[in-house]
Amino acid sequence: MSLTGRKLLGQLVQLGYEHADEVERVGQFSARGGIVDIYAINAQSPVRIEFFDDTVDSLRDFDLTTKRSIRNVSTTTVLPLAQTDKAGRPELFLTYLEGNGVVLFDEPMRIREQIKTMIKENPDIRSKVFSWEDMLAAASGNRVFYSALMLQQVHGAEPSHTISFTATNMTPFQRQMDLFENEANRWLGQRQRILILLGDREKAESMRELLARHRVPAVIEQPDAELRDDCVNIQQGTLLAGFEMASARLVVVTEKDIFGRQKRRAVRVASQGDKLAHFRDIKPGDYVVHVNHGIGKYLGVETLSVGGIHKDYLHIKYGGDDKLFVPTDQVGLLQKYIGSEGETPRLHRMGGTEWVKAKARAKKSVEDIAKKLIEIYAKRRQARGFAFSPDDSTQHEFEDAFPYQETDDQLRAIGEIKADMEKEKPMERLLCGDVGFGKTEVAIRAAYKAAMDGKQVAVLVPTTVLAQQHFQTFTARFMNFAPTVDVICRFRTAKEQKATIERVKEGQVDILIGTHAILNQKKVQFKNLGLLIVDEEQRFGVKQKDKIRSLAAGIDVLTLSATPIPRTLHMSLVGARDMSIIETPPAERFPVQTYVVENNDTIIANAIKREIKRGGQVYFVYNRVDTIDRMRDHLQQIVPEARIQTAHGQMPEALLERVMMDFYEGAYDILLATSIVENGLDVANANTIIVYNADHFGLSQLYQMRGRVGRSHHMAFAYFVYQADKILTETAEKRLQAMKEFAELGAGFKIAMRDLEIRGAGNLLGSQQHGHIASVGFEMYCKLLEEAVEKLQNGEKTVETVLPDPIIDLQVEAYIDGGYISDAMHKIEIYQRIAAVRKNEELHNLLDELIDRFGDPTKPVLRLLEVARIKNYARTLGLKSITELPKVLDIYLQPGKKLPVKAMLALDRTFGRSMKPLPKQNGYRFMLADHYKKNITNFVTRLLMIAVGEDPAKVARQEKKVGK
Repeated sequence: MSLTGRKLLGQLVQLGYEHADEVERVGQFSARGGIVDIYAINAQSPVRIEFFDDTVDSLRDFDLTTKRSIRNVSTTTVLPLAQTDKAGRPELFLTYLEGNGVVLFDEPMRIREQIKTMIKENPDIRSKVFSWEDMLAAASGNRVFYSALMLQQVHGAEPSHTISFTATNMTPFQRQMDLFENEANRWLGQRQRILILLGDREKAESMRELLARHRVPAVIEQPDAELRDDCVNIQQGTLLAGFEMASARLVVVTEKDIFGRQKRRAVRVASQGDKLAHFRDIKPGDYVVHVNHGIGKYLGVETLSVGGIHKDYLHIKYGGDDKLFVPTDQVGLLQKYIGSEGETPRLHRMGGTEWVKAKARAKKSVEDIAKKLIEIYAKRRQARGFAFSPDDSTQHEFEDAFPYQETDDQLRAIGEIKADMEKEKPMERLLCGDVGFGKTEVAIRAAYKAAMDGKQVAVLVPTTVLAQQHFQTFTARFMNFAPTVDVICRFRTAKEQKATIERVKEGQVDILIGTHAILNQKKVQFKNLGLLIVDEEQRFGVKQKDKIRSLAAGIDVLTLSATPIPRTLHMSLVGARDMSIIETPPAERFPVQTYVVENNDTIIANAIKREIKRGGQVYFVYNRVDTIDRMRDHLQQIVPEARIQTAHGQMPEALLERVMMDFYEGAYDILLATSIVENGLDVANANTIIVYNADHFGLSQLYQMRGRVGRSHHMAFAYFVYQADKILTETAEKRLQAMKEFAELGAGFKIAMRDLEIRGAGNLLGSQQHGHIASVGFEMYCKLLEEAVEKLQNGEKTVETVLPDPIIDLQVEAYIDGGYISDAMHKIEIYQRIAAVRKNEELHNLLDELIDRFGDPTKPVLRLLEVARIKNYARTLGLKSITELPKVLDIYLQPGKKLPVKAMLALDRTFGRSMKPLPKQNGYRFMLADHYKKNITNFVTRLLMIAVGEDPAKVARQEKKVGK
């Protein structure tokens, strides 16, 4: 097919599509070299078009998350986002079918009624709404189907055929296999076709064996196989619920029907590229810290020619006119600078003593903190907690009852927590994950493990509403299992609370959920407490945290947080606490559309009206109790049709509970509340939040409040409003800007890191800011602290556990040229990925991904990957550097390292007199013949493969694979 890329891009713009560096959502397209990515409004997944000159070479659907191709396609259709007819009226989307499509009207009379209702509710939109008659006219000429639950007359249509059938819901067998056996034999006796759908092949095989034991004939079939009526057909697949259709002699049974549950596969899977970017990520204009030269300013990636060889370098500006060009393979020597709030760091001069002195001062300052950390470590090592038993069959059964497919991150976090619990040393772990990413389920499994080992569990939450919500969640999960769950909060009467406290003391409550009331150890006494779960630790005050530490002495502690406070995060990053991160977002979840706006009644009113018109609800956060009634009157004036209710912490508990529950049940359109909504009920129907005077809130608070919306499949909106006549502080502006910047899913950890940048790290074990962090940057400070801790632990003879990365200096053009990837951020991403590679298998996968995302790599890119392969072998052999000189290749080993005898013999057999020891150096020199210099990377790879004992013939196969 012939189609110029330029013409295609022009057409996409005309069709209303938005150009982006990388396609992230419907309605965007991007172009990189000979590749164009498009996410059409009519497509289930985006498509990748690869050109060869002006010819379309291939079409591939690709995954929006991983950016990797899924399958080849022969054709693709891109419908317009915005188009009008000859009269200038918006086109009805059905006209795009042009008479050769299929139109399905689901519940046609409801569609017609909904159109009338919309116009009646809002007459102003009459001219923008297509009538039922318009839709029927646009659909004519196509194959039209009408589906309805009940047989009915379709207004304005006369269907040529009417098909009616009935189906009954499947009986829930609830693991009663005898009952299922009887039903299956009955269906088989009636020659019904029976289909059982199970989540994976392993379960299908288990089901076949289970039926065989009950003497029910069964076979495992492929999804497209014709169903047999002489046995049970088992296939891999999922369905919400089964049914029986007698007229078609068809019975469909799901895993849920048989066992009372069903695993639903998560649509979205996190990839390496989707993992949380750490705070080392840098962009032009950021301050950075070089390990050897100190604080500078990153200006971008530049391609330089040195000795006729082109390579990419990171351009760093230092004090005065000093510049530093860092080779991209040394990107690990750079760290993003994070200092103290509101301070602009002073750039160091290269070669001066300022950086050396700053490091020395910081190094001295960390010694006291290191001593305190050593005390913490010592106490944790000496403390003898309870070693929980390994998982048994009941634990597996409980976990199988979870109705969703766990994400990889969840499984990893669960594994880490269980491993900690099974040790005698008391666990202290921070679980960081976004709102709705599955932290609670991880905590529930830890609680079950503790309860089944005879230990009690305390779940501490910051608010009464959250306590009630957790109580409902835990109760539902433990409904069919042994552990008992109870709650202490203001929503319970004094008599009920007293009874609960007595049952806890007697050990009759396995899991107790509550607010800070459970920290009162005189009032609430556990018989055998073994695990403390703290939800949203940042919401507790200093005094409460002291009580938490007192309660947690000698037991396992699991802390949950979407945005850990900087000091908490700081302690985790330097190793004072263990940390697990859940970063995989739920399936079918949209990012919250975030706006930072000046206070404007029109904007606020329009936002509220739009949400109400689509049947949703609104949070309006106003954090002044004394004037909240005045704001309610104002909102009632600008949106008179809205039903508004007020909620704040000074209301009587019973009234507050009733207001929150009424809002949850849809009795009000707007909940005008203080920041108590930060940890409120999950209201799936509330998908707009307006935060008034947003500049008064902290970054983590803003993030938590935005997390109140967007918890379903609906698009959600967040408005952060500030006063028009007010000059924002730099800190407030940074916070609001961060909220706009981190609108995507999984941003909680990034928010915490940005908060760390804005506020400064703070003293590790105290509340004040630490001045030395500003002088060297947070990451360097952490590194110095780790070294000080290691020195105290091991004495002066500190062992260097990680050898410096080998330096590969070959006279080849090995870089990412602009013709292959032009965007600097993408370049840095790939350079970081290459620098992180430690196995050749990872390199193969990265090559496949590069081909898929950016097309066939250019020769400089292939050489860059080959240099990474060489560096892998060099690490294995303990090499310090490999340097190409005009006629020789010098290989230096790390101090104290020697090549194995087997490697020496193999190299001697291959190179003979061409290989000699370096005089007075720990290394070897190889003479370079002209044909070796022509392909130096091939020569070095072959040499190192011989040294590690691999077959050099692999080089030839690898060359063939990458097309050298």
